[in-house]
Amino acid sequence: MKKKSDNDFTNLVVSEILSGVRDGLTKFSGPSRVAVIYRLGVDDDFFICDPGDLLRGHETKMGSAFIEEDNRPVPTLHNLSEGPYSHIDQVANLELDGTISFGGQSGPVPYQMWLTEHHPEILSTGPTQRWLEHAALRFSHDVANERELYSGISGRFLSEYATHAVHDHIIYELSRFKTSGPRYAIYPILNGILAISKTREELKSPHGELVFVDPRHIDSLDFMAQFQASEQPLLDNHKHVRKLLQAVQKFRNRLVSDGKQILGIARGRIRQFHITADFQGLFGFLRVNDQSICSFADGAYSSATHQAKLFQVEEVLLDYDLDSSARSSLYHIVSSIVHYAETEHFGCSVVLDMNQQISYIAGQNLEQELDLERSNLLDLACDLARVDGALQIGIDRKLHRFACLLDGPAIVNEDRARGARYNSALRYTARTPNTIVIVVSSDRPVSVIKNGREYMNSGTSGDEKGPDLRPQTLQQWLQES
Repeated sequence: MKKKSDNDFTNLVVSEILSGVRDGLTKFSGPSRVAVIYRLGVDDDFFICDPGDLLRGHETKMGSAFIEEDNRPVPTLHNLSEGPYSHIDQVANLELDGTISFGGQSGPVPYQMWLTEHHPEILSTGPTQRWLEHAALRFSHDVANERELYSGISGRFLSEYATHAVHDHIIYELSRFKTSGPRYAIYPILNGILAISKTREELKSPHGELVFVDPRHIDSLDFMAQFQASEQPLLDNHKHVRKLLQAVQKFRNRLVSDGKQILGIARGRIRQFHITADFQGLFGFLRVNDQSICSFADGAYSSATHQAKLFQVEEVLLDYDLDSSARSSLYHIVSSIVHYAETEHFGCSVVLDMNQQISYIAGQNLEQELDLERSNLLDLACDLARVDGALQIGIDRKLHRFACLLDGPAIVNEDRARGARYNSALRYTARTPNTIVIVVSSDRPVSVIKNGREYMNSGTSGDEKGPDLRPQTLQQWLQES
């Protein structure tokens, strides 16, 4: 039986690591809940700390997995009690919908499972999984050290783990690629990418691709131009690299680096393991073997796609009696138009008219409505969105008019700081029932407007501060449901 002081110490370690992971992932992916399930002895009770109710709704599956004797996870490590804290043997994930998780066992901690929510629009779950994996390592380390050697640094370290998580996932992908390690250091590359992304040339942010290839494979590339060895710019000369990116802004060419210097300009597919920084102005994307793993902006890495998160559109469509295929099709149509406008940097408005009999709006009428479930006509609608005025789309998933003029009498909650497009949508929806207007501004997030108000999504993360961070037995947690 553990002493009370040992339990208090474990509670402290759990709360600090959980807080650090939560704060770090919130900066990396947006508001994030985190939970952990663990046991400190092979015969001990399972404990849970779930301050944001991330795991509520999964009680049946968790009860079956941890409470029923035949299903309980059992250690597979030999001499588990004597194993080092630094060796984490991964265990099977719980496969809970809407979560990302990593579980492991070690000498000090026979079982632990760290979980966070799977945000629907992130570039990759990989860095988040590496984040949770490191949380498991830190927990094992702190429990092994006990109170006398406890530094208290784990939570603070995990709250600033973004670059390390990206680094760790690149190493993970490298191991999956079944090749020996590259002859370059990854941290200088990651730091160099951030520095270049913040370097402007003639007041403009960088565009173009910079690819990093193992020096052993340089000869396999299709170089269009190679720089003399004595004049190859150093990667850490960020201003010089930023200038060179101007030469690869178009035509799918890219700068090539061996991790230390810029070697030249190449084209074509690269089959060997490589890392690509795709600079797109104020933000960019980091790819490993042509798969995006994260983005970067404002001197930091994140999981953001840098496209509008249209949760509000999904939620507001649930208010209407539609079958799932119609709802999914409408969402696809709206998101395609919105993301096209974002990519092409223009503002527009889309009116979703949810009435069976479509409302009349002054605009450019069509001889025959465009069926937007046909991809070529949806592409045409995306370009018609460039024309001043709004697109009018019916519940039938057809474009009825474009260049529509939205107006109405003034209402009390107008925001003159938001411009004519936004306020016209407020006025129009205030007087026209069953209409939704999606407003895309070139310099602001997307706004979803209904009944004369901007629609705010109802999803919120739980408050994870204060005494809620105390672990409890899994049995107690299940009884509270």
